[in-house]
Amino acid sequence: MEQYVEGVHLQRTGENRAEIDALAALLGGRVGLREVLADLNRRGRKVWTRPFWPPGKAVHRAFTWDREDRRTTQWWPQGISTSADASDTEEVEGRRMLAVTWYAKDRGEGGHGSRVTFVDLENRHYRHVLLVVPRFARDGSLQVRPLRIHAGGLVWCGDHLHVAATSRGFMTFRLDDLMRVPDARAGSRDRLAVDGDRVSAYGYRYLLPVRFAYRASAEEGHEKLRYSFLSLDRSSSPPQLVAGEYASGEHGPRRLVHFPLDAESLLLHAGEDGISRPVRLEEKGIAHAQGVAVAGGRYYLSVSRGRFRPGSVYVGRPGAFREFRLATPIGPEDLSWWPSTDELWSVTEHPDRRWVFSMKRGWFDR
Repeated sequence: MEQYVEGVHLQRTGENRAEIDALAALLGGRVGLREVLADLNRRGRKVWTRPFWPPGKAVHRAFTWDREDRRTTQWWPQGISTSADASDTEEVEGRRMLAVTWYAKDRGEGGHGSRVTFVDLENRHYRHVLLVVPRFARDGSLQVRPLRIHAGGLVWCGDHLHVAATSRGFMTFRLDDLMRVPDARAGSRDRLAVDGDRVSAYGYRYLLPVRFAYRASAEEGHEKLRYSFLSLDRSSSPPQLVAGEYASGEHGPRRLVHFPLDAESLLLHAGEDGISRPVRLEEKGIAHAQGVAVAGGRYYLSVSRGRFRPGSVYVGRPGAFREFRLATPIGPEDLSWWPSTDELWSVTEHPDRRWVFSMKRGWFDR
């Protein structure tokens, strides 16, 4: 019998089934991931030489976004996961894919919230999908709101996406819920709202509504964990979801936790009380960590060093990490491990310094 760690835990909310069904009915039904992948409308740029090659000693291969996405100060890339996380075949719909989350810095009542980008690794074609929260108003009418979270981590597991929401825990999406906004139903490009029989979606063609959430909680005398980044640990069967928290200084909490997944659903295992508890909690993470991957019995942590210095990767076990300085480009974020190629994938966030890149795990054996 697995031993659980007391102190922090997650509580799953109910599903937004009725709200999602109502939005789907308005838009003519769900389309799923297949239609999105057949409609990728942007293309990333492969980088070969300086000044386009990302500065980072461990970089193995890389590409950057199109001109608009490289330069925007509104949207900032954060989380990353892959089709190797999603499927044992390491492909989804016959493609080797990346998924990347972004958050909008235009926060507040008019903020656009967050989005996820699906990227075909073979040709670097991609498309953004807006993450939304459908709700019923008091009068029973359908509303659609932006999902305003930092989206600092992402796990693509089976048919679900889990997106980190910091102090709130994380949000879970079902890819079968993907919807297309038909031209006949498209409203204003300046807002997100249901306007009669039209849906205004900031000009986005595809929407993905939140299905449910895992809310962060803690027992009395314990501090809630901040879910800053996420990944999968495949050293157990079924895999475990790993979460970590960002700390801006050496004295802030920087814990790493492992939650077991249910073998059938690949969602978090829950006890009879409906609560998901971790099976491992490590206190000795690293300050300024932005992402974690677990492979070969070791942790790999991406660490940012500000807007002008390349980042580091810390390798080892909590309490005994080794730093590899200048390993990543400036502003590294989340991490994801691709087993068959033994690559660690990451993404950087700063405008005009935005890359999606991989690092060979063997590089850190030196």
